[in-house]
Amino acid sequence: MKKAVDPLNALLAEIRACRLCAAHLKDGPRPVVQASASSGLLIVGQAPGRKVHATGIPFNDVSGDRLRNWLGLDRETFYDAQRIAIVPMGLCFPGSGRNGDLPPRPECAPAWHPQLLPLLKQVQLTLAIGRYAQAGVLGARCGASLTDTVHAWREHLAQGILPLPHPSPRNQAWLKRNPWFEAELLPVLRDRVSHVL
Repeated sequence: MKKAVDPLNALLAEIRACRLCAAHLKDGPRPVVQASASSGLLIVGQAPGRKVHATGIPFNDVSGDRLRNWLGLDRETFYDAQRIAIVPMGLCFPGSGRNGDLPPRPECAPAWHPQLLPLLKQVQLTLAIGRYAQAGVLGARCGASLTDTVHAWREHLAQGILPLPHPSPRNQAWLKRNPWFEAELLPVLRDRVSHVL
């Protein structure tokens, strides 16, 4: 008797083999995604950086260290796909530009998110990290700036979405200008994540 194919695992295999943007990726395609049908937390980031591209492990860099600190999670919990799905707007490293990494490739999210996200039926909380993720997740509900969107976190949280700035060291100045983020939002974030997991 033939074993039934799990649609999520089949799709993840297809995503990991994707070459849709190969002609535009100087470092070549290497889709980085983590998900399970039981994932309760969904993290939508921007796109893998150079170090993540090299290792194939999402948020395996300084930004990931800060994000795990924000969430109050250790590495073992963070990388448990049974609990946490990580699906960036661009699944491959887009390359570097003059001011840091390039934006996520525009073909990626439209090709894969509509197929993948509906299969994550246990998600209770979605984190939209950075401007590109917020635009993708929130659409027209996204504020005029990242600060506006994150500042409206209570409104978005009521819909099961929490917008966050990118945890990159490049955003240190933003964090200093917006002390309410660490004082007000982070305790709620940690509490919600703990509840979901």
